Amino acid sequence: MKVVILAGGLGTRISEESHLKPKPMITIGDQPILWHIMKYYSSFGFHDFVICCGYKGHVIKEYFADYYLYRSDVTFDFSDENRMTVHQNVAEPWRVTLVDTGLNTQTGGRVKRVQKYIGNERFMLTYGDGVSDIDLNALLAQHEASGKLVTLTGIQPGGRFGVLDLDGSGETVTGFREKAKADGGWINGGFMVIEPQIFDYLVDDSCVLERAPLETLAQEGRLGMYKHTGFWQCMDTQRDRTRLEELWQDGTAQWMIW
Repeated sequence: MKVVILAGGLGTRISEESHLKPKPMITIGDQPILWHIMKYYSSFGFHDFVICCGYKGHVIKEYFADYYLYRSDVTFDFSDENRMTVHQNVAEPWRVTLVDTGLNTQTGGRVKRVQKYIGNERFMLTYGDGVSDIDLNALLAQHEASGKLVTLTGIQPGGRFGVLDLDGSGETVTGFREKAKADGGWINGGFMVIEPQIFDYLVDDSCVLERAPLETLAQEGRLGMYKHTGFWQCMDTQRDRTRLEELWQDGTAQWMIW
């Protein structure tokens, strides 16, 4: 199953770093948060990635172009036809497709642009700026059992995000509220499982996935939610990045299961 990662936004709220690189390339430890997300998915056996690039997408492409070299022991023998010998490497079992989905394209438009790389298959989707210790196997199992077209991961981070309204079962999204209140509301934390029929709901580059497409699915009763009460943290601001860095350096990063 392919994992689609949205990595094309401008990252304006963390401009201290994003003026030089796309937000998914901002590091935790010595690796981009994008690498952390991919390592997490890979730990569950998901190794096939489609990355939706946009703002400074060339930085992401250059990172993966040099990834094998940077993480290997090599000898450059310039006396023997400029030969390079790789002695040891720690390459990942990954297949990575990098797609230029446009500078100003919205989230739904970016997913629409990678349709040809996904085909008529179920796929996973997440944002390139958030880490979690979510049980991806449990998420997938709930999605398969529910028959929903999309299952997103609901988390409860506090009062600064828009919230989701649920039906009596607590597993079907019925609507959205623009502003969160300190009432324990659930928000969309990414880490979604999506059926290929979603492409029928995505129109063009101006399409915001979290607006009309998901709102329509909610009205149709086809949008599910997997409740995650464990660790989740996005990297919206420098303060968020500092917190993630501290967890990594302290050896308490809950997402590091590899």
